[in-house]
Amino acid sequence: MREPLLLEIRGNSLDDGPGIRSVVFFKGCPLSCAWCHNPESKRAEPELAFDAERCVGCDACLAACPEKALSRKRHGFIDRARCTLCFRCADACPSGALARVGRVMTVEEAAMAVMKDKPFFDTSGGGVTLSGGEPTLFMEYAGALLRLLKGQGVRTLLETCGLFDMARFRETMLHSLDEIYFDIKLIDEAAHRRYTGASNVQILENLLLLLEETGGTAVSVLPRTPLVPGITDTEENLSGIAGLLAAHGVRRASLMSYNPLWHQKAEMVGADDPFGKKGPMHEWMEAGSLRRCRDIFARAGIEV
Repeated sequence: MREPLLLEIRGNSLDDGPGIRSVVFFKGCPLSCAWCHNPESKRAEPELAFDAERCVGCDACLAACPEKALSRKRHGFIDRARCTLCFRCADACPSGALARVGRVMTVEEAAMAVMKDKPFFDTSGGGVTLSGGEPTLFMEYAGALLRLLKGQGVRTLLETCGLFDMARFRETMLHSLDEIYFDIKLIDEAAHRRYTGASNVQILENLLLLLEETGGTAVSVLPRTPLVPGITDTEENLSGIAGLLAAHGVRRASLMSYNPLWHQKAEMVGADDPFGKKGPMHEWMEAGSLRRCRDIFARAGIEV
């Protein structure tokens, strides 16, 4: 079984499903969304992050780097072409300004890390959420973790981009899930390819199959759409998504308000930011814009 890199295990979450939850963030995703809220989760390999706000200027990292890949004169501090990811700089950094992104944990270690919060799950109706990145890139690992958690009476939830092999998903994960948050970002295939790097054909097929197969079962499927200014929040895109959902009996969905904090996270890992330094992609979504988007779904008979 391939062990993935995990970004972190975050407890006391109120934003990733009902109740109080622990969230296991996987590293790696088959999509490359231009606005990814967790840009450090796109690549399945380890990365080096630099947080300038945490740097105390001690220069211990400069002495530790064998490749001389660090310089205070360089924008972003790290020459990523020279860096070999030995992480000696991160080991030497006393403030955590330099940090390894992604670590290996066994299924048992991950389960132990979240089970300490089970009393909070039980009293709040919460549980454990698998997020990312994309957990279905590592179905055997994710399935094994889900089975351990279900065996301990923990409710489980998957947040997914929907791009996965359905047959393998049925075999490894579906039977151990209570809820699935399924993202539908763009209804137009060309636009989906442009902004996420992949077709949405399999994603839409998977959604419709899951809606059909889980209907009348204890597993709930919640379609979600992230609202990205000028890209996913358009009348055309939202009307298309709402129409598809309504045609297949969906009466409840989620619209996720845009969060611009990803720009800073992208800079920390040296990721490309195609949207520049200013403009609507750097601003929080206004209440009026969110109401407009909700009204589109409401007209299709879908509660958000």
